[in-house]
Amino acid sequence: MLKTSILAALLAAAPLAALAQDKGADTVVATVNGTPITLGEMIVMKQAASQDPQMAEMPAPALYEMMLDQLIQQTAVADAGKENAGVRAQLEIQRRNTLAAAAITEVTKAQPTDSEIQAAYDGLFAEAEPVTEYSAAHILVDTEEKAKEIKAQLDAGAEFGTLAEQNSTGPSGPNKGDLGWFSADQMVAPFADAVKAMEKGQISDPVQTEFGWHVIQLNDTRLRDVPPLDQVRDQISQMVMRDKVQAEIQRLTSEAKVERTEGIDPALLNSTDLLEAE
Repeated sequence: MLKTSILAALLAAAPLAALAQDKGADTVVATVNGTPITLGEMIVMKQAASQDPQMAEMPAPALYEMMLDQLIQQTAVADAGKENAGVRAQLEIQRRNTLAAAAITEVTKAQPTDSEIQAAYDGLFAEAEPVTEYSAAHILVDTEEKAKEIKAQLDAGAEFGTLAEQNSTGPSGPNKGDLGWFSADQMVAPFADAVKAMEKGQISDPVQTEFGWHVIQLNDTRLRDVPPLDQVRDQISQMVMRDKVQAEIQRLTSEAKVERTEGIDPALLNSTDLLEAE
């Protein structure tokens, strides 16, 4: 008797399981004024809202009903909307964006290989030399006269950080003028040239750049070695992926048949009234 009951239960459940498996993205879950709402639309909506922690905690039945209610409302309101040239243009742009994103997703499915990462790393660092980095502070002022006055105070024993806080117009002023560590190519040429010529602990004469007049204090120098591959693997992998995506975009664009319409007045971009046309 028990075996018969179990068999009956399995047979009863089998059609329901088969029915669930038959559902596809085009399965209609509701209609509004004859417009279908599909299971695929529900899935896409859930994906778009997946970052919402409140939705993530909702039971599946409640989430289903909530999203379906939202889509029903959206569809009902959309039926009342007026389609014009502007709406059609927006819909077409959204369509192309979605298709383009899908094409790029296909490119990014294959992660960069170890050999691709190694080749990119070698291209960046194979011939790279250790880079000298500088730790410095500066006081930035508007005039040479003010810079000379500050330099005189420093030569007389004034504390650099205090004068920077009191006088520097640069964003580093509140931090005693500290610029942290940097390489010469990160600074404008006159500033970089001055720093490279200084000794540790030295304070420069006024240096003029496009930002004003600087009095610079060199705190220390160090050599930054080429980073090992394992340390920058993630960044290199991202770079390889970006290059692949860009190469695919360029390939598809170059192979496309493009015909530009001549004689369009660029000033028409301001003719928003054109969007109101039926």
